[in-house]
Amino acid sequence: MLKTLLTLSLAVFMSCPTEAITDNLSKMSPLVRRLAIARGNAGEARGVMAAHAKGKGSICAFVRAAGNADSLLTANGCRLLAKEGDICIADIPLDRLNTLAAAKEVSRIEANRSNTVSMDSMAINLNATPVYEGRALPQAYTGRGVVMGIQDVGFDLTHPNFYDATAKEYRIKRFWDQLANTSDGAEMYVGRTYETQDDILGHAHSRDGLKLFHGTLTAGIAAGSGYDTKFRGMAYESDLCLVSNAVTDDLEFIEEDDIYKYTYATDALGFKYIMDYAEAVGQPCVISFSEGSSQDFHGDDLLYYEMLERLTGPGRIIVSSAGNTGHVKNYIMKPAGKPSAGTFLRLWHHNQLHFTMKSAEEFDMRLVIYGNSNDTINVNTADVTAATDSTLIFERTVNGQTYTLDIMAYPSCYDSRETAYDVYLSGPEHIGVAVPLSVEMTGTDANIEFFRGNSEMCENAKNPKLNDGDRSHGINSPSSAPGIICVGATSYRTHYINSEGELQVYDCGSNCEWAFYSSIGPTYDGRTKPDVLAPGTNILTSTSSYYFENNEDGRETVVDYSDFNGRSYGWMSCSGTSMSSPAAAGVIALWLQAQPDLTPQDIMGVIERTSRRYDEMEGTKDNRYGYGQIDAYRGLLDILGIDGIEGISHKHPTALKIWPGTDRTLNIETDTPLTQPAEVRIYTTDGRLAAKRVMPCGTTRLSERMDTLKDGVYVVQTDGHEDGTKGSVLVRLQ
Repeated sequence: MLKTLLTLSLAVFMSCPTEAITDNLSKMSPLVRRLAIARGNAGEARGVMAAHAKGKGSICAFVRAAGNADSLLTANGCRLLAKEGDICIADIPLDRLNTLAAAKEVSRIEANRSNTVSMDSMAINLNATPVYEGRALPQAYTGRGVVMGIQDVGFDLTHPNFYDATAKEYRIKRFWDQLANTSDGAEMYVGRTYETQDDILGHAHSRDGLKLFHGTLTAGIAAGSGYDTKFRGMAYESDLCLVSNAVTDDLEFIEEDDIYKYTYATDALGFKYIMDYAEAVGQPCVISFSEGSSQDFHGDDLLYYEMLERLTGPGRIIVSSAGNTGHVKNYIMKPAGKPSAGTFLRLWHHNQLHFTMKSAEEFDMRLVIYGNSNDTINVNTADVTAATDSTLIFERTVNGQTYTLDIMAYPSCYDSRETAYDVYLSGPEHIGVAVPLSVEMTGTDANIEFFRGNSEMCENAKNPKLNDGDRSHGINSPSSAPGIICVGATSYRTHYINSEGELQVYDCGSNCEWAFYSSIGPTYDGRTKPDVLAPGTNILTSTSSYYFENNEDGRETVVDYSDFNGRSYGWMSCSGTSMSSPAAAGVIALWLQAQPDLTPQDIMGVIERTSRRYDEMEGTKDNRYGYGQIDAYRGLLDILGIDGIEGISHKHPTALKIWPGTDRTLNIETDTPLTQPAEVRIYTTDGRLAAKRVMPCGTTRLSERMDTLKDGVYVVQTDGHEDGTKGSVLVRLQ
């Protein structure tokens, strides 16, 4: 499910008259620039751009402007949607882009669309039991009093998973459907917002809910009650605030003139909507975002990153999925001294592939199309930078098919001493499959980097030496942003039995292993990502009843059904870093319940101090594991200040069930009689020993009143001799 709204060929851009890029155009990100040029050259624009050259459309974009930005935007016919410091989010008429950019106060206009949902495919969605089994949530913290935000697609708003465990209290408090018809609900910049239980349930599903279901999965993992199943989410008593944004599959729901209203900037408005609700009700919030796009060197998302940095803060956290490219080659580094490096490329079901190269030195690129005879295009990068608009276009006919090669050069936004080269190759469907093609970078004195873009790097017997590349540099944006908690995936189970009794196997490892699909850093500017890992493989959670009423595919992943209010609701298996992000966000909701003013930096500190490390880790933090797997319980101990107290374990006693009764009793139970006595110690959260008990030899249960203890949260430490009888649990006595 791609969020790439459309792929714009550089050939479309270059169909306009070749004029040097003006100061005004240099202020614009590539998508904005192309729209501005199309508006100025309507007679020359083709394809998608032509549809907007004469229309009355607008674009949702970030604008950095000094001085009185409100007046400046109003004077240019723009609508101010949000403002943080000198960065605005504005709806800009397409015919005012050039005029707005000409204002001396404006230094940048930025917008882009290229997100994907971070779940590989239904083929990955196989599972046995939830990864939470055997690692019960701390009983003292359930997410109550915390807003769990989810921005995603395909919500079933009626699923019993979004009620409390009794199915009486409805927990979705606000819903913004950015694709909704404007005839019902409260009007927004795009779509409608629904603010009462009756309105939300009356809407029933996001407008794309008959076609997509991803948001129902992620919301269930983060905050589902489980209803009548054991498939409970992490913060199962939190309040939900949801935003349904737009993806490629939603084009049928968007009017042509509104296409550019759905950009990164619109996503930022979605994050702000959730945070504004949390502020209005006086609660902390954490948002899970299981979408993303490739990074780039244009700086298309730099204002996006800055806006997200300004939106986050104490009690305002954003968590995002790393991506699912850990199993494929993403990157080639050709160091100086090595004559050349290269790879074969192919792309199924599409006719245009793209990739990016970057170097501070001049080098040569050789593209070979292996038709009846090898057709070779040699390009020296100096020729690209010297060309008008730093762009070159080549055409070749191979086996009766026309190939168009577009190359654009520009300074890297991270280091202006380096030049990046975006390369687009258009040709027949399944480009590079039937007729192989390769790319090779040469230049002994040059350090050259290659980033794969949308294609697949592969080997071919046509030239076996062109097999370079590794799996690094695959982190999604905005997970690559400094202030966003980036989450990769781990694996616990290898199989499950579906609702038809069929064994389904998807083996990504077990026992908390890193999942092979989880994207690997670093970021394009060299920072270490991901930040942390969370369970992402073979997760059981809620799915959309409306989707399965209208679609047959995916039913093999459904593991159970529940009846509620006359409808049948499914629970299914799913995998991907889409699942890891809400799992980690749910953990952070528990932490926010304990300390509502935690900042992203505080959260990162807890993650660094308490995450489960791996023997294979290259250091304190690395580009595969981050700091390790997030640990909900040890993180809570750290936040409460008792992580370092001698005598308190960091893990649960897996062979014991410990819970507080309604009559102020403390209950401890085991399946088999103890062969030796077990000591029980009860600590306050400031580390003081409050009580001691002994669970006698030969017993299976201890139940004692705690009338001498005040209401509050306590740590129960058990020290038994049998396996699984040593550990600690947080309980609330009241």
